[in-house]
Amino acid sequence: MLPPVARGLAPYACDPALSRGRRHPEQAAPTRTDYQRDRDRIVHSTAFRRLVYKTQVFLNHEGDLFRTRMTHSLEVAQLGRSIARSLRLNEDLVEAVALAHDLGHTPFGHAGQDALDDCMRPHGGFEHNLQSLRVVDRLEERYPDFDGLNLTFEAREGILKHCSRSNAQRLELAEPGGVGRRFLERRQPSLEAQLCNLADEIAYNAHDIDDGVRSGLITLEQLGEVELFDQHARESLADHPALQGRRLLYESIRRMLSAQVYDVIDATAAAIAQAAPASPDDVRASAPLVRFGDAMRERSSALKSFLLHNLYRHPQVTQTTAQAKRVVRELFDAYCADPAQMQAGFAARTDTSRAVADYIAGMTDRFAAREHERLTGSRLLP
Repeated sequence: MLPPVARGLAPYACDPALSRGRRHPEQAAPTRTDYQRDRDRIVHSTAFRRLVYKTQVFLNHEGDLFRTRMTHSLEVAQLGRSIARSLRLNEDLVEAVALAHDLGHTPFGHAGQDALDDCMRPHGGFEHNLQSLRVVDRLEERYPDFDGLNLTFEAREGILKHCSRSNAQRLELAEPGGVGRRFLERRQPSLEAQLCNLADEIAYNAHDIDDGVRSGLITLEQLGEVELFDQHARESLADHPALQGRRLLYESIRRMLSAQVYDVIDATAAAIAQAAPASPDDVRASAPLVRFGDAMRERSSALKSFLLHNLYRHPQVTQTTAQAKRVVRELFDAYCADPAQMQAGFAARTDTSRAVADYIAGMTDRFAAREHERLTGSRLLP
């Protein structure tokens, strides 16, 4: 077996030949590495297909061209692979984590997540990252010998981006030394997982600008207040004075994305050189290494603040999200009162509240809206 450096990976990158393995041992695939196999299992999963009808900011009925969880995940994977290649990290692992990181998201985006968390507060709460892990560990039903997708430790580690201490303790009891341990020891995940976290941020900031302008809720003139965007808009106009409208928007976003990618590559390479990790376990024992430079971090934070105040809290968005929260709360109450209204596999479970949360979290926007109308007789969303 060639050492990782000989295969083009840096010594601190995750090497599939040195994976901590799967919870249920399997024979290696003859033509794919374990991380390629993880990615393929995710792409073929039911939960991944559902992402095409799960919202980002705008609900599924509000337009065909707005981002969904699936298109967002694909954009995160593309950005992650581009950066991983320059840093000699494992691109297949980055892609697997990127494609799976939102599998546990509820319908109706963060509004649905917040509502379900409120409903589940007496029963341990709801965390969408933990739910993504539940999807790949338990809820997918595809294989004869185990529940879930039986992904590698490294893919599961990356999927569990955040985790409360109480949930980490529960994970540690069920799987000693497993993916919950790092949250108790305050250690970092792999560089590939760290990279997916930052690629996620870069992707949603960029596409929320695009969707926000497309929706008419924010304008190019307003974006002139945002240094990170305005710099690249002015450069675009300097090179193409006649540029306007959607072409100006796209060119400005393209340049902004490129600048962020190059900044992450440079800042992360410098951090790696200073920390000098010799292995993935050295990375886990270090401070976070995948990062923006200081100036880019400040500009990215300003963009996030702008989007929070001008898009996510726009009255049109908050009105729709309030209705979405009501749909989730009323679905939860209806299923808890009569579990037989759920699909048979969920209705038969004895952990009723968690079964209801699993069922609702797996819904698409339009299925949740239809189910709510069926159970309540009220149509809150088109």
